[in-house]
Amino acid sequence: MDKKIRNFQIFSIVFTLTLGALLHFTYEWSGGNKIVSLFSAVNESTWEHLKLVFYPMLITTIIGYFYLGKDYSNFLCSKTKGILVAISFIIFFFYTYTGIIGRNFAIIDISSFIIATILGEITSYLFIINTTKCNNKTSKIILTILLLCFITFTFITPKIGLFKDPVTGTYGIQK
Repeated sequence: MDKKIRNFQIFSIVFTLTLGALLHFTYEWSGGNKIVSLFSAVNESTWEHLKLVFYPMLITTIIGYFYLGKDYSNFLCSKTKGILVAISFIIFFFYTYTGIIGRNFAIIDISSFIIATILGEITSYLFIINTTKCNNKTSKIILTILLLCFITFTFITPKIGLFKDPVTGTYGIQK
């Protein structure tokens, strides 16, 4: 049984890294399509880059929930914890290293995306195989709130650093 979940988690890592890399460009490739903006990075802000890890991990969570959820009652909760770890790592790592160095570097940002994905999926795996009881209802609420935030803040963007595009100095979608 653990081999099945291990293989799924490996698939999740590969899927997230591949789709996340593509989502960095899909908004531009779409010509600025509003629907595509809901799940693609619309600028270079940290917030928009969180979409690159959130949506692919959410997709594998949904797939796994139907594929493995019957075998692992804590699957949804464990995957939610993994998503939160991945998002948190990106935020904390980015602001820590740029605070120390004074600027960001693309290679470090890409590396942090890879590390965040792996850490998130390892976290999920460890909680799943641990069979810790958890509340799937709370996980559904957390994932729904995150989803709504990503959608809403694409169009109604808070004017704080997390949402500021460091290249243009603007927020959200450029009109």
